[in-house]
Amino acid sequence: MSLTSAKSMTETIQQILKQEAEAILQIPVNETYVRVVELIHEHVHQKGGKVIASGMGKAGHVANHVATTLSSTGTPSLFLHPSEAQHGDLGVIRKNDVLLVLSNSGKTREIIELVKLTHSLHAGIPVVIITGNPRGTLAKMSRLVLYTGSPEEVCPLGLTPTTSATTMAVMGDILVVLLMNRIGFTAQDYAKRHHGGYLGQKSRNHTGEDT
Repeated sequence: MSLTSAKSMTETIQQILKQEAEAILQIPVNETYVRVVELIHEHVHQKGGKVIASGMGKAGHVANHVATTLSSTGTPSLFLHPSEAQHGDLGVIRKNDVLLVLSNSGKTREIIELVKLTHSLHAGIPVVIITGNPRGTLAKMSRLVLYTGSPEEVCPLGLTPTTSATTMAVMGDILVVLLMNRIGFTAQDYAKRHHGGYLGQKSRNHTGEDT
């Protein structure tokens, strides 16, 4: 690789980092986050429900990450694939659960069907959406809407979910931290849920427990 090519690549990397960082800083911050946290706290920590996170494609991978992180930090959650839900997995949903769906377009067919099927099973289940389209079909079907700001993708084609997935993941992290604060989650609590690996050892060391 020539020095010119290396310089060009470096400049591209810097531009990608700048664009993604700017997208994160442009995520709208409002009282909806507080309302979402209180809704989840009521249903999960007071009524014994759980968060059901779902999304299709790249948004689904982010939803899975959010679900596992919530579970490890004291808020029981699981990922439900929208297509598998139509083949029996819908039965995992209970009446006190919260449905957290991720859809950048706000009109993902499989997620629309999931919401309809969920409400046919338990009509009162609240839906929260993280989306780039606050006026889309799914937003209208949801109780609370968290808007990503609809950033432009860093993908040179403007097609691959890149920056949109980044903002969704960050918004999931925001919910995780706010809920940890809301329930007073401690390192000792973390150690009880994450026994294995480096993080398990680190959390036990933090609490003074034997490794």
